[in-house]
Amino acid sequence: MGPFAIAATVFAVLSLSYQLHGHGEKVERGLTVNGCDLFQGSWVYDESYPLYQSSSCSFIQNQFDCLKNGRPDKDYLKYRWQPTTCNLSRFDGEDMLSRIRGKSIMFVGDSLSLNQWQSLTCLLHTAVPHAQYKTITVQGLSTFTFLEYNAKVMFSRNAFLVDLVSLPIGRVLKLDSIEEGAKLWKGIDVLIFNTWHWWLHTGRKQPWDFIEEGNHTQVDMDRLVAYEKGLNTWAKWVDANVNTSKTTVFFQGVSPDHINSSDWGEPKAKNCEGQKEPIKGGDYPGGQHPAEKVVEKVLKTMSKPVYLLNVTTLSQLRKDGHPSVYGHGGHRDMDCSHWCLAGVPDTWNQLLYAALIQS
Repeated sequence: MGPFAIAATVFAVLSLSYQLHGHGEKVERGLTVNGCDLFQGSWVYDESYPLYQSSSCSFIQNQFDCLKNGRPDKDYLKYRWQPTTCNLSRFDGEDMLSRIRGKSIMFVGDSLSLNQWQSLTCLLHTAVPHAQYKTITVQGLSTFTFLEYNAKVMFSRNAFLVDLVSLPIGRVLKLDSIEEGAKLWKGIDVLIFNTWHWWLHTGRKQPWDFIEEGNHTQVDMDRLVAYEKGLNTWAKWVDANVNTSKTTVFFQGVSPDHINSSDWGEPKAKNCEGQKEPIKGGDYPGGQHPAEKVVEKVLKTMSKPVYLLNVTTLSQLRKDGHPSVYGHGGHRDMDCSHWCLAGVPDTWNQLLYAALIQS
């Protein structure tokens, strides 16, 4: 087993509030261990939160720094994820750095991956505030190196995972090609992939002119179908190219938006603006996210272990966690897609940490 090769389900063992006994239990790629599912639970108010102050991390981008941008309410910072039948271990940044000494972690995806990458770098920096670090960005690859630990936490901007290329006919999204971005992925110890939001853009925000699959090129197609085709190409690449004895692969579950308040039964609210508390309980009124079903379907076809950080439902409950109108410097309009920092992505990284400390 590689340095981090451990199924996502196994990490629940870490945080059970009771002692597990027995040896050699078979753990599947599912989400439960002895009845405990870290992704099923609710948000509880906790005065000890947040895990850091955004002001202590000068490198957080303005679009995520809601307090700096004038958000007046602060209760959204105080919620902790509480699994139903167990407890999630508190994040220990110094311990995590010691475990990833000499190693590399790379987030690959769109600005939601950027959101999670910025959260993790701040969590780690807050734990060792006097440790020297270096940041560099070159052609869409950002690297945050903790020099004392020779630990690299990286973000590769790649919204689709499959190739988007410029050709004489225009910009072409190639659903069955994954050559360009993949050059960066080899040799990384931990890969966390994400893609979804850009598949939905239309009009001026749509970054392609044509979609290509094999020898067939078309102007558009059902976006969920295109998403599944692209994910299948990525899955085949992982199965063919990743040595899972050396590299652990995660897929960051679909991060939901809160653009339509009817989804959570509050039609008069319109969107996430003015939301100050999570949805109570553990069930999202709008049901399962359609892209979540596609992700689960594709992962089941894979021969290599890719572990799902299934953050969709717990994030759906956080209608209060978005920048809304407090994302100045990034999104000047209403932003109900990204997340404030400190905030929800810190919990995503607590779950990631829980997985990694099993090795």
